[in-house]
Amino acid sequence: MTNIVRQFRSFDRPVQLLLLNQFSINVGFYMLMPYLAVHLSGELALAGWAIGLVLGVRNFSQQGMFLIGGTLADRLGYKPLIVAGCALRTAGFGLLGFVDTLPALVIASAATGFAGALFNPAVRAYVANDAGPRRVEAFALFNVFYQTGILVGPLIGLVLTGVDFSLTCAVAAVVFAVLTVLQIRSLPARKATTRTDSSVLQDWRGVFGNRRFVLFAVAMIGSYVLSFQIYLALPLEARRVAGDGVAGTVLVAALFAVSGVLAIVGQLRVTGWFRQRFGTNRSLVIGMLLLAVAFLPLALPTPSSGPLLLVPVLLAATLIAFGTMVVFPFEMDTIVALSGDRLVATHYGLYNTVVGVGILAGNLFTGTALDLARAAGIPAVPWLALTALGLFCAWSLRALNRVPAVEPVGALTRTKQ
Repeated sequence: MTNIVRQFRSFDRPVQLLLLNQFSINVGFYMLMPYLAVHLSGELALAGWAIGLVLGVRNFSQQGMFLIGGTLADRLGYKPLIVAGCALRTAGFGLLGFVDTLPALVIASAATGFAGALFNPAVRAYVANDAGPRRVEAFALFNVFYQTGILVGPLIGLVLTGVDFSLTCAVAAVVFAVLTVLQIRSLPARKATTRTDSSVLQDWRGVFGNRRFVLFAVAMIGSYVLSFQIYLALPLEARRVAGDGVAGTVLVAALFAVSGVLAIVGQLRVTGWFRQRFGTNRSLVIGMLLLAVAFLPLALPTPSSGPLLLVPVLLAATLIAFGTMVVFPFEMDTIVALSGDRLVATHYGLYNTVVGVGILAGNLFTGTALDLARAAGIPAVPWLALTALGLFCAWSLRALNRVPAVEPVGALTRTKQ
């Protein structure tokens, strides 16, 4: 903890504010979102298709609009997009707790998703801008605050939702309202201005034409598909081995706790160690390999009963958490490097859109494969397929170093206001 505080103080005030901002964003988000489906199905008694629509609209309005958010951040400045995103999420979360018709719920859900598309690329571009040559350290610390918010948010939400879901929404809205005011009053402006003769289409053509960046984004889809299984495949497996009762609930909670605790305790040390010994490119490959092998314990035969049943799931969660810790800071730094330090937010926006589409496709495949494989008596196949995906993406990242760089169109100059 002392090391975290020391690193935090070593950065300028804007980066410190954005780290606290990200922690608060995750607290506000995760105190509400894990309980939304239960609220929609229970108190509002919506049909399954309607629940899927509300949740799907939120995901699409965020993942599908990242490129728009990143482009606006590069043209209008990072601060306005961060402020607008926090304000819009304030309205969306406030609305979610007090409406009960499907059209209103869809509008509120879309607002919360689009809010993320506005502030996420801007926050990452701002951190990269101000951290400069210390980007890797900054993003390592960013992940510590990010994971801490994921740990704290659901615990607060559990208490509030026990009283009333509307109270949870109101408190989450207040969190984002306070963030909105805080950004307006305390966050210095940072503006990245495109060339005056550059249109949005020219900027996009330049980003899409940045071959190494696009290939990197595609290769990193595997990282997100694999790490996202902490939310999909591993909870399903935990429920299978521990049951749907208290034991299953505790095991699922432990899976999420592993990621947060490991990041808080070890992220800075892990990043420093890998950076010193392997550098960015090799660290990304090794991190991807760790994500790949995380699923092998689940493919091995296990006892039919007893505490050893829990070991493969917990070991997989630990390896996923460790692999993500290795990958994330170097991944964020690589995006800036491949952008040529130009149109950084737009690059982050396109990157998030690409991996978001990959997550959707990966989850559909994984969920379907788990059901079919278990029904066919070959439960190891999906886990081996996930391992194969990770190995292929690790090979792709290694091969990417041989691809020549292509200069993106649309020069970017950064000025501090």
